Amino acid sequence: MEKTPNTIADLIARARQAQIKFIDLQFTDVVGIVKNVTIPVHELSEALEKGIWFDGSSIEGFARIAESDMHLRPDISTFAILPWLNGEDATARLICDVYSPDGTPFQGDPRSVLKRALLEAEKMGFGFNTGPELEFFLLKPKADGALLPPVPHDNASYFDAPSDMAAGLRRQMASTLENLGIHVEAMHHEGAHGQHEIDFRYSDALTTADSAVTLRVALKIIAQQNGLYCTFLPKPIRGINGSGMHVHQSLSYLATGKNAFSDPGDSHGLSKIAKHFIAGQLAHARGMCAILAPLVNSYKRLVAGYEAPVYISWARINRSALIRVPRATSSETTRIELRNPDPSCNPYLAFALMLSAGLDGIRRELQVPEARDENIYLLDNQNKSPLAILPASLEQALNAMEEDSLIHETLGAHTFERFISAKRFEWEDYRLEVTGWELEKYLSSY
Repeated sequence: MEKTPNTIADLIARARQAQIKFIDLQFTDVVGIVKNVTIPVHELSEALEKGIWFDGSSIEGFARIAESDMHLRPDISTFAILPWLNGEDATARLICDVYSPDGTPFQGDPRSVLKRALLEAEKMGFGFNTGPELEFFLLKPKADGALLPPVPHDNASYFDAPSDMAAGLRRQMASTLENLGIHVEAMHHEGAHGQHEIDFRYSDALTTADSAVTLRVALKIIAQQNGLYCTFLPKPIRGINGSGMHVHQSLSYLATGKNAFSDPGDSHGLSKIAKHFIAGQLAHARGMCAILAPLVNSYKRLVAGYEAPVYISWARINRSALIRVPRATSSETTRIELRNPDPSCNPYLAFALMLSAGLDGIRRELQVPEARDENIYLLDNQNKSPLAILPASLEQALNAMEEDSLIHETLGAHTFERFISAKRFEWEDYRLEVTGWELEKYLSSY
């Protein structure tokens, strides 16, 4: 990985040295889809100094027609050369912040939403670190390019030894991510056929959100170049595990750099700060679920029996719990793991809500309930589970989101209203669909 440029002059020199011809200026819409404006490299200097104007009226969750002019300002720390384009197509990427015409950060920019949440943490003396684990499926398209019904590219399972083309493909993906400045730590086959995971280094939340967005784009391109299709859809195939985006989290004290979650004397190794943080996330678990699991399809994953959480609980070793406390090798590696996000979410909005919910727990000194280290699914089968549950559908999640004032406050009125509107439309469109299941179940009988 090359050193990140520190100044505009450094960046321009890097682009010249690498013989870059084009610059992709990237940002995400409110639902997390990457948007892109490409400029010739001779426009780079002006873009860095003055920004780039674009029409935001057609971007999901951005401005109304009367307020369509938006301004992109590249973040020079995100400069990366795209490994899959070279020669006359040689292209570098810069992630941008979006500004309104009056020069203020655009309230509907997801990256800006996360920055506001990080500023609140900073005011309380904390830095927020995350490590998302994005799972994905590799599918085999048919000869005509069709993807339906989805066909996994292999029949392997969890941690199986490399034995097919995917082993080499994962290494190619890892090398590509490294070239993009993302430090890969591990990669392996996941539990379902055709399912994989590539993990990258734990870091500050803005960096890891940028990395998660970049990973989704890069892996799709590498898979396509190898004749496969990479999908981050949470539940592409019935009857097997879905894909999650478990997020490891911790706070650090800005004054000392020490892990604010660690207390070696506690039975779980957690400080009071950590337990308040957990309690805050449990208190807002239903309200933030629509952001963390944002698709109709997400709720086909959040069901019992497939290693996905259903109950609002926490534990050390229990993978059926919503929040798990992984074993730490030292005080500095103490962290918690939230298990209901999936890789279709917008990482900027997801991290912002996770942080705000945890900080709310700290401010109000919320107390955690008893840890549930037993298998909660078994309790449910015995009709003994007293625990609250996550929403069972996107509609329920949106209702819970509208009832939680912290979610509204964190996202801001603009992002909150546009996200709700887009997802209500998505739910209504799904509700009106006549599915294959209905036809197979009922058509011959009625």
